[in-house]
Amino acid sequence: MTGSSKKSRARSVGGPLPAAAPRPAPQTDAPPPGPAADDAFVDDTEAGATHLAPEGDVSALPPLRGVPQGVRRVGRIPVLAVQPVVENGLLPAKSVVGEEFVVRAKVFREGHDAVNATAVLTDPDGSDHYFPMHCDNPGLSEWSTTVVADRTGWWRYRVEGWSDPYATWSHDAEIKIGAGIDEELMCAEGVLVLERFRRAVAGQGADTTPLDRALEALRDPSRPAVERFAAATTDEVRGLHHLLPLRELVSPSAAYHLLVERERALYGAWYEIFPRSEGAHYDEEQACWVSGTLRTAAGRLPAIARMGFDVVYLTPVHPIGTTARKGPNNTLVAGPDDPGSPYAIGSPEGGHDAIHPDLGTFEDFDHFVAEAGRNGLEVALDIALQASPDHPWVASHPELFTTRADGTIAYAENPPKKYQDIYPLNFDNDPASAYAEVRRVIQVWLDHGVRIFRVDNPHTKPVAFWQWLIADVAQQYPETIWLAEAFTKPAMMHALAAVGFQQSYTYYAWRNQRWELEEYGRELAGDSAAYMRPSFWPTTHDILTPYMQYGGPTAWKVRAAVAAMLSPTYGIYTGYELMEHVARPGAEEQLDNEKYEYKDRHWELYEPGGPLEGQNLAGYLQRLNEIRAGHPALRWLRNLRFHSADDENVLVFSKSRVVDGERDTVLVVANLDPHATRETMIHLDMEALGMASWSSFSAHDLITDSWWDWGSDNFVRVGPDWEPVHILAVRSH
Repeated sequence: MTGSSKKSRARSVGGPLPAAAPRPAPQTDAPPPGPAADDAFVDDTEAGATHLAPEGDVSALPPLRGVPQGVRRVGRIPVLAVQPVVENGLLPAKSVVGEEFVVRAKVFREGHDAVNATAVLTDPDGSDHYFPMHCDNPGLSEWSTTVVADRTGWWRYRVEGWSDPYATWSHDAEIKIGAGIDEELMCAEGVLVLERFRRAVAGQGADTTPLDRALEALRDPSRPAVERFAAATTDEVRGLHHLLPLRELVSPSAAYHLLVERERALYGAWYEIFPRSEGAHYDEEQACWVSGTLRTAAGRLPAIARMGFDVVYLTPVHPIGTTARKGPNNTLVAGPDDPGSPYAIGSPEGGHDAIHPDLGTFEDFDHFVAEAGRNGLEVALDIALQASPDHPWVASHPELFTTRADGTIAYAENPPKKYQDIYPLNFDNDPASAYAEVRRVIQVWLDHGVRIFRVDNPHTKPVAFWQWLIADVAQQYPETIWLAEAFTKPAMMHALAAVGFQQSYTYYAWRNQRWELEEYGRELAGDSAAYMRPSFWPTTHDILTPYMQYGGPTAWKVRAAVAAMLSPTYGIYTGYELMEHVARPGAEEQLDNEKYEYKDRHWELYEPGGPLEGQNLAGYLQRLNEIRAGHPALRWLRNLRFHSADDENVLVFSKSRVVDGERDTVLVVANLDPHATRETMIHLDMEALGMASWSSFSAHDLITDSWWDWGSDNFVRVGPDWEPVHILAVRSH
């Protein structure tokens, strides 16, 4: 934890430790000044300070009348427009352990006396951690600071505005004594302020020697006033004021919830597989396909780990219905050997709490999870809350479905599309039963080691249900992560994130132009980053955009590189290495889609020594993940900054972060035109790179191992005949 920490609710005067740029100062256990947000009003006469509780000085001021109950009283020092705040504080802001984010507020007061502000984070144990704020725009009274939490759990945060009597006196005294006005009076008033200051510092157990010398000088009328003032404003005294300021009229804002989660909630590289395809093969003698199993799928894990992925994501592993089973390429008639869509869940063999017999048993599933762990991978399981007509729920829980006027159960429709092999769930017929049954199913997979769930189409279920389910699971398994596959209207996507989903699919697959990516990136890294964490997928088993169909190998490199560098979390659907780019006519999805059939990709041909070794993008994906692992700046989202290029097809962005006193900066230059090489000038915001505008630096291309000496304006050449994306480590000269 960085910033000042208070282990007790001591009502003392002083101040928070300073923020040592670019991170706050190390933690201290010395009790900082001022009250916690829930302290009552107290007149601390001996210390010479007055503290205000969040609702104002209710003991000294007349009651606030004529307004409805619940209207918040403005503090003695107004603190307004605190950010980040999600839904006016009704829902929590989010961060992960060690992630820095900015707290902002408008803090001001009447008249001309100096005002100051502090951000306070209260950890799950109730200890306060203080972060000094600085005024970004005095004219608009805008204050900010960077804060960080050091462990998971439910935190709270607030902003405290306070009167700064030392700054007020030193400002006024400098002007008046410099002009020869009220010199003795200003020195006398300085004595009163510094006496209070000294008592506050002594109360913190700090050395008061600089203040003792200052007071001695101020009390000596034989010395010139200018000299006495100088003794009271030395660097030592000002530094002490910065460390332990004299805070009066401390006025906290409301306290807001902050949910701090493990790093995987923000950062990770996902790799999706259909487990039935891993090890599947066509048996020539039997003239039929043989399904892969969880055991054969486990054999693929070392290759996935070598490419540097963190999460292996399994499409549904449950039994599949036969009623209205879909055939190849989504045809309405399936042959006897067609496996059907794994999203048509449920058969006499079981439902969401069972494993397809072709894949194996729970013992095999446990083996897969254990092997994933041995390879440094977490397992994510697809949860699709829908049922085939053959699902056991149809008989055991008919209240989970909608019955139509003719007595039949409604199947899924998105007119004119019909999904006759799927019954959607109804959460309104009997909410208690529906909630309990889904929670029981989730517990089955929690018991078998799953801590990440990718949820299929969560936007077709009530938002209130997800808020309840995610919170209920988190009581016992707070490390659980939920990814929302909700390609839908922004309001629903944002609501799902705000109520609990740690990660969200995005519109990335359809954002191909520079202006689109810049606009979308700023949106995702802006205010919404307080609760919504994007996951970028260039393709999925449902999505194959025209850009990917016709862009050739360059397009597949560009989209993977931009996804991996721009978003802390990104995902690859298996087969991406092979650039499977042929679409089913009339659809933006793969021809011979794996949702409806087995796919044997013959990975052995691409292994070292195989006839197709090196003829895929596995090495490129591995390099992208190596770069991500080696550069902490890429683990965050809110540090995204865009730069400019003369060519509208060239995207330039950077991420920068200071770790243990060292700045890590990655600069990306991507040609978004997969068909032509582009030559252009790029123009860098040097401040965003942590340097002055006139600085120069070494740019190390982490893909080609090339080096260049760059400044704010640089010539670049990117495209198919070289490399379409420069990923540059920045080293200042």
